[in-house]
Amino acid sequence: MARVNLLPWREELRKQKRTEFFSVLGVCAAIALGVWLAVHLHYVELIKQQEARNAFLAKQIELLDKKIKEIKELEKEKENLIARMKAIETLQTSRPIIVHLFDELVSTLPEGVHLQQVSQNKKKVTVKGVAQSNARVSNYMRNIESSEWVDKPKLSIIETKTKNRHRIADFTMTMVQTIPESERPSEDEEEF
Repeated sequence: MARVNLLPWREELRKQKRTEFFSVLGVCAAIALGVWLAVHLHYVELIKQQEARNAFLAKQIELLDKKIKEIKELEKEKENLIARMKAIETLQTSRPIIVHLFDELVSTLPEGVHLQQVSQNKKKVTVKGVAQSNARVSNYMRNIESSEWVDKPKLSIIETKTKNRHRIADFTMTMVQTIPESERPSEDEEEF
């Protein structure tokens, strides 16, 4: 009987299977490395895109902050202009009022009463004058009470003196300047 050695055949089969195994293992490792690399590159690209978006948003926010600052400055300027317009409007509307005030001071003045000084602080008017008697000062106060442009006369000081053998009364009186209803601006005129 002939002796056949089957060992080399088995040995070659083992080598072939081992080679196939390592080849398949290498291919799988290469595929896994390729997939990992593709996923990594994909995420790197996503991160770059997000960073670009963030940079764009940061620039836009910076531009909007500048615009907001400009708007706030314009609003302040607008408020200043409105305040100036209101001040000018107040001056324009109060200009004829002082004329009426002086007209009323003269028209309510009875004979024998002379004014020496008139001063005004906001709506409070202070008058210093000389009268021939206390009764004429009282008459002046009654005339003021019936006036449309001045009201609430209040006698602060009255002193009786003798000057050139005549009795005179030095007086100081305060009153409040008013505006009749017919002269007040309507609400439509006050708004811009």
